[in-house]
Amino acid sequence: MPTEKVALIDYGAGNLHSVHNALKAVGASVEVTADPNVVRAADRIVLPGVGSFKACAEGLKSISGMVEAMTERVHVGGAPFLGICVGMQLLATQGLEHGITPGLGWIPGEVHLIEPSDPAIKIPHMGWNDVALMPHARDHFVVEEGEAYFLHSYHFSVDDPHHVAAMTDHGEGLVAAVAKDNILGVQYHPEKSQAYGLETLARFLTWNPS
Repeated sequence: MPTEKVALIDYGAGNLHSVHNALKAVGASVEVTADPNVVRAADRIVLPGVGSFKACAEGLKSISGMVEAMTERVHVGGAPFLGICVGMQLLATQGLEHGITPGLGWIPGEVHLIEPSDPAIKIPHMGWNDVALMPHARDHFVVEEGEAYFLHSYHFSVDDPHHVAAMTDHGEGLVAAVAKDNILGVQYHPEKSQAYGLETLARFLTWNPS
């Protein structure tokens, strides 16, 4: 059986080197690409993201045809998709960092600043924290309970609770993972989460959502 091709999207806003190395470490055949035609031909798509929602959204949309290629391959072709950190947040309807910026709109919701009620809770949310599955997502193939590494100041407030696969806690409940059909997003960094993160990526490579 031929090895599946994973398109790791390069839009100037991702921790590409670390994500690429982590995917390779679990046996993926990865192509780092800014070419929409490569995305259209890929078996699986990974969208990383580091920095602000606004900068990431603008960087992605600045590549002619990329959003259209992603939409076609994921929504029409059914390719499994993984968004990491801001790559997950870009699934939202819009982000509120540095003004209102439209997202992909694949999972309805908004990305807001984390505003804990306890002033002792530091922002950004940085370091290791629990990933707790929601009851309806306990059979999700990719996301499992454990501890992962987080680094973010904004969080995804999801409209439909059924799209929340896992939560974490940092002075308040924060979404750790979202899932809808063949679309998956994780707020944590699997490439920095040691064995737990590598296991997430390994399961993504064999995930066949129906």
